[in-house]
Amino acid sequence: MVQATKLFDYHIGWKSKGKHPGRHKSNQRGMGIEFAGHTTLLSYPDPRRIDIRQSIRDPLGQIHVKIFNQRSATPVMIVCDLSASMNFGGKNKKINLAAEVAQSIAYSVVDRHDALGLVGFDDEIREDWLAPVSFRSQHAFTLINELKNSTSTHKSNRAIKDLYQYMPRERSLIFFISDFHMPEIDLENCLSNLMRHHVVPIVLWDKKEYKNLPNFGIVTITDPESGKRNTLFLRKELKEKIVDSFEKRRQVITKAFMNFDIPPFFVDEHFDVNKMTEYFNQFVGA
Repeated sequence: MVQATKLFDYHIGWKSKGKHPGRHKSNQRGMGIEFAGHTTLLSYPDPRRIDIRQSIRDPLGQIHVKIFNQRSATPVMIVCDLSASMNFGGKNKKINLAAEVAQSIAYSVVDRHDALGLVGFDDEIREDWLAPVSFRSQHAFTLINELKNSTSTHKSNRAIKDLYQYMPRERSLIFFISDFHMPEIDLENCLSNLMRHHVVPIVLWDKKEYKNLPNFGIVTITDPESGKRNTLFLRKELKEKIVDSFEKRRQVITKAFMNFDIPPFFVDEHFDVNKMTEYFNQFVGA
């Protein structure tokens, strides 16, 4: 597969239950290199794994074989916020950055031979933005390509409460892409429902929303608490107030995630795959 998209390394902090071969530690017996113990040849009829020494030691004269755990695949879901606040940014909208992030995730997942799925939401879980988790990932890639030209006409992201119903039954790695301009209680309820999975929150903010505002003039901004867009006559004092509100919002978001032991990954304008790799090395135990 020839593509210019940059990949990042990721891993999971639990043993996969997947039977499909992959690159993650698992509890599935197979042709891996992780030694899991001994059993009798009758229980595990694989003559290639006969352990002569262990068999000689058996007072009952049974033939013993070594058993190993294989490396297995794991399900990976991309969750993408399609609400109105993701349209901020003119030509370089946050939804375009979301598409770039999702594409990097998707290629990284395929490179690791994992199963891939995608779900988009705003006021509702969007059936037209739903690709069930699968090793045949073409549908997810098609949606990601369409994401680049997506424009949401819906204002809210209240369907966040229903996301858990669309996640795989098996424990999964979930990349959650959003600006998280939503009520804190909605975010916390969502995370509570996703506790059986491992969530990686990718927080997309645009400096033009708050830091790169002019000191004087008429601007349209997104309220970091409600996600509503407002047109304001900007003055220096008001600009400082807006910047302060976003910094406080960053603290609130971070605290909400850390209450679930989930460090957020903030992205300002550019997605750095090296920093994403560092995130997993620092926060996700192998």
